[in-house]
Amino acid sequence: MVDREHMSTSFGVAADAYQAGRPDYPAAAVRWMLEPVVRDGVRVRVADVGAGTGKLTRIIAETGAEVVAVDPDPDMLTSLQGHVRGVPTFVGTAERMPLPDAAVDAVLLGQAWHWVDVAEASIEIGRVLRPGGVLGLVWNIRDESVPWVAELTRVMHGSHAEEMLAGNGVRVAPPFGVLETQTWTWTRVISRTALRDMVLSRSYIITATDDERARILAGVDELFTANAREDADGGEVVDLPYRTEAFRTLRP
Repeated sequence: MVDREHMSTSFGVAADAYQAGRPDYPAAAVRWMLEPVVRDGVRVRVADVGAGTGKLTRIIAETGAEVVAVDPDPDMLTSLQGHVRGVPTFVGTAERMPLPDAAVDAVLLGQAWHWVDVAEASIEIGRVLRPGGVLGLVWNIRDESVPWVAELTRVMHGSHAEEMLAGNGVRVAPPFGVLETQTWTWTRVISRTALRDMVLSRSYIITATDDERARILAGVDELFTANAREDADGGEVVDLPYRTEAFRTLRP
């Protein structure tokens, strides 16, 4: 069995699939997480931790914030540098960040908090945040109330994030307290290739055997074919519904 730590650092070998297959984050969710620290005339400083290929980094930068990206995998940071120009990158984790004390106004994690040691990460994030700074956590989760999407999850296996959100929920530790939360619903129009890339970017599939990976992709292709429609250009696509769940809490 592949251990959780290995799965959490496996994404670099599938950086291209991650960039192509993973959905972007709604700008409204990012603005909501940063809202408590936005001040007129002051540029917000943000650390994107577990930044991966820069899916969240880019949206943060588009708000006008000054952003740095932190990830444990140098391959993911190399991919990020090609997609989000001019952003400083650092190898590190939520538990160990190469940033000074009180260096940033916000620390955001996209699709990443479920990998961390909650107590250690909370202490470290509290160290790098200024007083009154915000910790923001966000996930894009497929809407499994749609039957074929629920079947898609069964075929490719649920993620640690999905299990956490459906189970005991999101936890933080001191110095952080109560989490505020908000949800956005939206639909991603996705091609067969992009759906396959989304599947191939998941840690379970990256660390699976070749035979298991082929079996999963065959099931994904079957679901795509059964639910595809023609888009305006005559290509085949499916409508993949998502929920974006965001959380925020302030450092005292």
